[in-house]
Amino acid sequence: MVATTGRITLWGIEVFIATADEGSISAAARRLEASPSAVSQQLTNLETALGATLLNRNARPVSLTPSGEIFRKRAQVILDEALQAQAELAMPDMSALTRFRLGMIEDFDADVTPRLLADMAVELHGCQFLLETGASHRLFDLLDSRALDVVVAADMGATADGMEVHPLLVEPFVAAVPKGMIDMGGDVLAQLKSLPLIQYTQRHHMGRQIAAHLVRQNLKLAQRFELDSYHAIMAMVAAQAGWTILTPLGYLRARRFHDAVEMIELPFDPLTRSISLTARRDVLQDMPQDVAARLRSLLQEMIVDPAIKALPWIARDLKVLK
Repeated sequence: MVATTGRITLWGIEVFIATADEGSISAAARRLEASPSAVSQQLTNLETALGATLLNRNARPVSLTPSGEIFRKRAQVILDEALQAQAELAMPDMSALTRFRLGMIEDFDADVTPRLLADMAVELHGCQFLLETGASHRLFDLLDSRALDVVVAADMGATADGMEVHPLLVEPFVAAVPKGMIDMGGDVLAQLKSLPLIQYTQRHHMGRQIAAHLVRQNLKLAQRFELDSYHAIMAMVAAQAGWTILTPLGYLRARRFHDAVEMIELPFDPLTRSISLTARRDVLQDMPQDVAARLRSLLQEMIVDPAIKALPWIARDLKVLK
């Protein structure tokens, strides 16, 4: 135990939670965009104010003491209540919101995300926006650790307790093939089997989803390449090194290769994925619902309508979810 002096601050609590989540003062500093010395000082101030040692800072990774385990549960409730109070004060026009931490899958980063943030910035004059892009599983981890307020990501199964989910989009998986190489009047599957499959990495949920579907179809395909970049995959397809399975969003991200690559329907059972907005329930009041409504409008305008105009057959499975 240490002497109790000073005051407990929300910033000190946020620093404590970040350090507990990351297991490292330096990692917590990067997450909070602060210096390690500032993080260390805040932890010292908090422990002094509480009169208890919360973290074993000499351990690698940094670990919670028994007192830290007890305080962490209360600390998370305190931060959630503070965020909820902030959101209530900002309603109905949200103009008083000072920070919004958004996680977006990379599929939206070129077109949809800039439009969304620009539109929100018009109303939220004093708000600081923090954007994190990445794979869906990583964004959900950041939401769980309270490093993000809202994430837009592919559905990965059961939703964690205490979360609200707003469906946005369902899209089909398609085959991207070298333009002119596949005779659509012939046996498309047999032609694809004669080419290497350039597979999206199974380190990500989408790659595992594709691989599992191929197993269910009892399909054994020649797989020489497994990549984690849409652009690299599409470049190889454009160079006639093989074909791939991806979504229309993945195809749209690599526009520079469209002259040499075309999308066709999968010549076996269809596969789709859904994208949703997820946030901690009731913390930001109506804001997640408002952001979801904005996104649905943008997705219809910027993704769905142009895709269906170019490929009418895709309308059956590519839809904004109301």
